[in-house]
Amino acid sequence: MFDRIIDLLSRVEIKMVLLIFFARIIEVSLGTLRVIFISKGYRKQGVVLAFIEVTIWVFVASKVMAEISTQPFYAIIYSLGFASGVYVGSKIEERLAFGKVIIQAITTLDNGPSIATALREHGHGVTTMSGQGKDSEKAILMIFANRRGKEGIVDVISDIDSNAIVVTNELNYLKGGYISKWKRFFK
Repeated sequence: MFDRIIDLLSRVEIKMVLLIFFARIIEVSLGTLRVIFISKGYRKQGVVLAFIEVTIWVFVASKVMAEISTQPFYAIIYSLGFASGVYVGSKIEERLAFGKVIIQAITTLDNGPSIATALREHGHGVTTMSGQGKDSEKAILMIFANRRGKEGIVDVISDIDSNAIVVTNELNYLKGGYISKWKRFFK
């Protein structure tokens, strides 16, 4: 059996293995981004990615299927490329950070105005409200922003009040309000 495995591996073309593996990573990464683009409203970009994704899939899958009886190792490489593509696609999406978020912060009445002022100085629109916590009154801040850069907003809040409760939620729809023109450029 060990001899059979060595025989199969010795007949594998390294260039083809690398082509299958990396083409699969690209294809699955594009698929991950396509789904995210469409769900965020970027339909045209999603359609372009779908075309490229399927074109790659047709050529790579047909090559693997055509040679599966003589090169079963290609199927393993194809599967490893898929798994790697899911990871790479999720990392790419994380870096691109498409979409909008609402950031809600609950802080003390003393820190609320300072946080709101600091965020406004950074170009963010902030809505403030008063609320009642378990033991005291609280300041509630709501900030609509792009996903890209949300960490900076959270950092500003945490720098002023490390005990503030901060919640971020992704939005599917946002109309009106204030998002600076530069920040709006990234949708």
